[in-house]
This record gives sequence, structure tokens and C-alpha cells, in this order.
Amino acid sequence: METKWMKPKGDSKEGAQVISITIYPLKSCRGISVPEAALSSTGFRWDRQWIVVNSKGRACTQRVEPSLALVEVELPNEALSEGWEPNPSSFLVIRAPGMDVLKVPLAEPSEVANGVSVWEWSGSALDEGDEASNWFSKYLGKPSRLVRFNEASQSRPTDPNYAPGYKIKFNDAYPFLLISQKSLDVLNEQLKEPVSINRFRPNILIDGSDPFCEDLWKDVKIGENTFHSTELCYRCKVPTINQETAEAGSEPSETLMKFRSDKVLKTNKKPQGRIYFGQMLVWEDSVAQEKRKTIKVGDPVYVLKMVSSYDDVSV
Repeated sequence: METKWMKPKGDSKEGAQVISITIYPLKSCRGISVPEAALSSTGFRWDRQWIVVNSKGRACTQRVEPSLALVEVELPNEALSEGWEPNPSSFLVIRAPGMDVLKVPLAEPSEVANGVSVWEWSGSALDEGDEASNWFSKYLGKPSRLVRFNEASQSRPTDPNYAPGYKIKFNDAYPFLLISQKSLDVLNEQLKEPVSINRFRPNILIDGSDPFCEDLWKDVKIGENTFHSTELCYRCKVPTINQETAEAGSEPSETLMKFRSDKVLKTNKKPQGRIYFGQMLVWEDSVAQEKRKTIKVGDPVYVLKMVSSYDDVSV
């Protein structure tokens, strides 16, 4: 099958808009599609607030536990409102095939779990207790615990080479991931079986822009909020996991390698055999102020600054 390559025009100042917003309260589990999301310095509120860890405190993700793709989470509707605070009857509700429903109080627990690690970071987190631990231990078939990021005592900085002064919770690298619907459309034209955008787990999906134009964006305004690009998103094996069945395959990574690898894109670094899909962002206003703002589905997207070629793209 011949693979088409479409060079992005980059400039998408008119017509682009947000078509979906997704938050992922529990890392590597299913996301929640929301019409509006509150911004914070570490990303959308509730995004990657929780993580499952193994007996050594190491993060469990779909890379090694693909069955996490089948874990559904639910927040109270009012939790998405700007300025809302949990009360004793507020819960994070967790469901999975063959399991009873687990309700985790949104009020912060008092127990601390030490020795929690996510990639290069290690620190302490808030432990959600034995009921949650037993639930995930049973589901994954090995000792596990559910922990919450402790923003009061812990800080996890982004890469200072690309985004100095910013921080995250249990995100992989940066607070936000943006992808264009047209980029997905171009990929699906190459695949025998199209894939859903949930394979790539973006926070912000936009439409009305050219395919892969987000690669070249440096500063973009979404609604009233300005975001700055950091690095193109290097894709691991998670996009090869079917999010409806938790089964792994070779696609879409095999096809992406043909036209989205660092070798093909000719970036400014020595090729490492990586593939890229999506642009990672920080919220520019978060360094200057902590007053929470929101973005909404339907918000217009304006390109404020862009680069002209992949020579100037950060990867």
C-alpha cells in the first residue's frame, strides 16, 4: 500500500476550533469527554490526578498492563465546574469488566505512600486505602495500590530545556496534548482498519486545520487562553492497543513509521527510530497566575506564532 505524505501548511488562523476535550483522571485508564474543562498550572483539573502503582511503587500503565484500557472512570458532573470543591458525598467511580463498582472519595486521604515513581520522577503520594488496593490487585492479578498526586507537598517539573518553570502531575511529560482531526484522517486513509482518536489519548482535539499543521505551531490561542508548544509527542506502544478490547497489534505504529518517523520528518536531531503524532503544550498563563480558567468545545483556535520547517521543531 502506498503511503501518502502531506506536508503541513501550518497556518490555520481561520476556521479551526476545539471539537472535543478529554480528561484522564486515572492515568492509562479511559478518559472522560467533557464540554468544558478548568485549566490549572499542571493541566486540566483532575487530569492524571491518580495512578495505579505496583508493589515497588512503580507506575502501572497500558505499556505493561493493557487491561487498564478497559477501566472506566466517572466524576460527578459538578466536579467539572470552575471553583467546585469536593464534599463527603463526592466520589470518583471506577468500573471494569468482571469487577464490582469502586467508589473513591474525592476528599483527599490522609495516608501517605512513599517511594512512588513515574519514569524519572520519584516522591510520595496520597494512598487511597485498602479497598482500592484490593480492587486493583484483583483486577490486575498482582499487588497494586491506587495513589493520588499530592500537590500540597510534591512538585514534578517539566523538562527545563523545553518548558522551564512548568509542572505536571502524573502526566508523561507535559500538561496538555493537542491533535488535529485532519491528522487522524490522513492516518486512517492509510490503514486497512481505521483507528479512533482514543488510541492517542489527546486532551484537546481540533478540526478545521490542515493535517499535521500542529507540528509547526509555537504559540496558539484557544478561546481566551494562550498555549506554548514544547515537543512533538513521541509515541510509545499504547496506540497499538485497541481501547475497546485491550488487545495489542502492530498498527497504527507500523504505518506511522512510514511517514511520521524522525527519519522521514527530518527533524533537527539524529534519528532514533521514533514516531510522532500530536503536539504537547503548556498553558502560558499558568506561570503568571493561578486563577483557574477554562476552555470549551467550540472555542476558536488561532495560531499566534509558528515555525517554517521541521528543522525548527522540538522533538
